[in-house]
Amino acid sequence: MRKLAFFAPLAATLAVAAMAQAQTPTVNVTVGPELQREIEKLGDREVSEQIAGLQAEVAKALAERYPGATANLVLVDLKPNRPTFEQVRQSPGLDPIRSVSIGGAAIRGEIITADGQSRPVEFSYFSPNIRDVWGYSVWRDADRAFERFGDRIEQGRY
Repeated sequence: MRKLAFFAPLAATLAVAAMAQAQTPTVNVTVGPELQREIEKLGDREVSEQIAGLQAEVAKALAERYPGATANLVLVDLKPNRPTFEQVRQSPGLDPIRSVSIGGAAIRGEIITADGQSRPVEFSYFSPNIRDVWGYSVWRDADRAFERFGDRIEQGRY
């Protein structure tokens, strides 16, 4: 009887862990052809970090709205607000502090829900004006685009 008392809570814990793992969303992000040509100028590491940020934001949103879904996304465009390390290295005349530009990101793809429904998604956000650039980080507007995209997923707009 004591063996059963040990294994029952263990079995329940394993069942809950398996259910949680089955509900974990999958986010696949690829880079569009135009952005692929820009990676060398922006820097591999910087673009990889942005892809990871997009994956994290979308995974969080999918877990809220569509548990167990898969998102297949294409990062079509990505623009920094300030020069990246690679851009400063390639163009020494750029000031990493005072050089400011319109940034943002464009995303398209599909969300496949756990029941097999395919939902096309398309979103882009770029600062409309240089005066509207808000924040001091290199990727603030791209981060804002990812956050807004995640919010739309959570709200069920896709």
